Amino acid sequence: MGDVSTEVSAAPRGSRLDEWYAGNPAARRVWRWGVPAAVLGVAAATRLWNLGHPDSLVFDETYYVKDAWTLTNLGYESRWPEGADTAFNAGEVNGYTIEPSFVVHPPLGKWIIGAGLALVGADNPVGWRIGTAVCGILLVAVLMLIAWFLFRSTALTAIAGFLLAIDGNAIVMSRVALLDGILALFVLLGFGAILLDRGWTARRLRLWLASRTDASRPTDWGPVLWWRPWLLVAGLTLGFAAAVKWNGLYFLAFFAVYTLVVDALDRRRLGIPFWISGTLLKQAPASFLLTVPVALVAYLITWAGWFATDDGFYRHWVEDGNLAWTGPLAWVPVDWQNFWHYQVSVYNYHVGETRPHSYQANPLTWLLLIRPTSMYYAGTEHGGTAYGSTILDLANPIIWWASVAAALYLVYRLIRFRDWRHGAILMGLLAGYLPWLMYLERTVFQFYTIAFQSFLILALTAVFGLMLGTPADPRWRRDGGIRLIAVILAVATAVSVFFWPIWTALEVPWSFIQLHYWLPNWR
Repeated sequence: MGDVSTEVSAAPRGSRLDEWYAGNPAARRVWRWGVPAAVLGVAAATRLWNLGHPDSLVFDETYYVKDAWTLTNLGYESRWPEGADTAFNAGEVNGYTIEPSFVVHPPLGKWIIGAGLALVGADNPVGWRIGTAVCGILLVAVLMLIAWFLFRSTALTAIAGFLLAIDGNAIVMSRVALLDGILALFVLLGFGAILLDRGWTARRLRLWLASRTDASRPTDWGPVLWWRPWLLVAGLTLGFAAAVKWNGLYFLAFFAVYTLVVDALDRRRLGIPFWISGTLLKQAPASFLLTVPVALVAYLITWAGWFATDDGFYRHWVEDGNLAWTGPLAWVPVDWQNFWHYQVSVYNYHVGETRPHSYQANPLTWLLLIRPTSMYYAGTEHGGTAYGSTILDLANPIIWWASVAAALYLVYRLIRFRDWRHGAILMGLLAGYLPWLMYLERTVFQFYTIAFQSFLILALTAVFGLMLGTPADPRWRRDGGIRLIAVILAVATAVSVFFWPIWTALEVPWSFIQLHYWLPNWR
C-alpha cells in the first residue's frame, strides 16, 4: 500500500475546465474580455429595450422629468399648472410657468435627466429615461471594475456584473427617471476611489518609512500624506452623490472613517509606535481637507443655475423682507444667506416627511424585501380576460435574499479572518443602510436600497469566490463549487425571466401577474 500523503498529493486538483483553460491562450483572451463585454450587453439590453414604454410619466417621474425640463430651460425648477402630466404625456412639454418651485433634492440628478431630454427630446419617453438608463449600464461596468480589483477573477467579475444586470431593482431604477439609480453610480465611483487610495497610501507609507529609517530619522508619529489623488477623486464623486440626494453625505462620512481606520492599521502593521494618535492628530486633518472641501465645491457647482438666475426658489428671500443675518455673520453675502435658508428648509422638509403612502416601506423591512414599490399599473380586458401592465420595483428575490445572507456571513468572516475586502464591502453596505434606521417614522421606500445594492452583490460575489475555490483545490471541491454556483445563477436567471414582464410593464393576464406576489405585501 502506498504512502497516504503520496496518494493525497496525487489526487487530481482543479477541474477539467481549469485544465482546458490553462492550455488554451485564445480561450483565456476571449474569456477575459468577451465575458465582461457580454455582461455589459445584457445590462444594456435589459435597460434600453422598449425604454419608451409606458409612454406616460410613472410614479415620481411626474416631479423629476418636469423639473429636469424646466431646469434645463430656465436654470431653476419652476411650477407647472394643474393637469400638466396629461399635456406632457401628449407631447405638449412647454406648458411650464416661470414661477419657482420648492424642490427637495439637489440638481445634479435632474441635470443628468435633462441631458437626455435635450438629446432625445422632451416629447419622447425615451428622452425622459435615457439618462438614468445610461447610469444603470455604467453602474454595472463600475461594479465589474471594482469586483476585478477586489477578487482578481474574471469569473467573479462577470458574476458580480451579471447579478446586477439581471436584478429587478437595478433594472427598474434604470428604466424610470428617478434619482436613486444615479446616486448609486456616484456612490460606487466614490467607493472605487477609496479602494484605490488604500493601495496608493500603503505604498507611500512604506516608502516614507524606508526613507526615514535609512536616514536614521524618527518615525514615531508617522507622516502626513498630503498627495492622495484618489482621496480627492473620492471627495469629488461623493460630493456629486450628495448633489443627487443628500444621503450621499452618509457615504462620504462612513468612507472617511474607513480611510482613517485603514491608515491607522497600516501604520500599526509597519511598526509605527504612535499609530493611533499619529493618524488622528496628523493624518485625519489632512484627509478632511482633501475630501470635504472638494465634496462641498462639487455640491455647490451643481447649483450653478440657481446662482446664475434670479428666479429660483428663495433666490431673494432676504430681499423680500425676511431677516438678514446679523452679528458675526453679517458679512455673509445675501446670496449665500438665501441659499442657506433654502438648504435649511429642505432639511426641515425631509426630517418632517411622515405623510403616509400605500407603498412606503419601513427600513427595518428592507433587507427582508417585504414591501416593494408599485410604480405603474394599467388594466385592460380582452375577450373577457383581465390583463394588466405593471412596473413593480422588486429585486430578484433569489439574488436579494442570497445577498443579504452572504453579507451576514461576511460579518463572521471579517471577525474570524479579518479579510480587508470583506470589511470594505460591509462598510459600503452599512453606509447605505444604517443611517435610515434613524428615520423609522419617515415615509421611505424599498427602492432607496439601490444606493447600496451593489455592496450586497459584492458580498454575494465574495461568498461565491469562497465556494468556487481555486484550481489548486481538490477536484471534488472545485467541481462541486462550480456546479453549485452554476445552479444558483441558472435559478436566478430563470426568476428574472419570470419577473421581467412586471418590471417592464408588459401586458400580461392578471392571473399571471398574481403569480408574482410571493408575499402578501408584494401586491
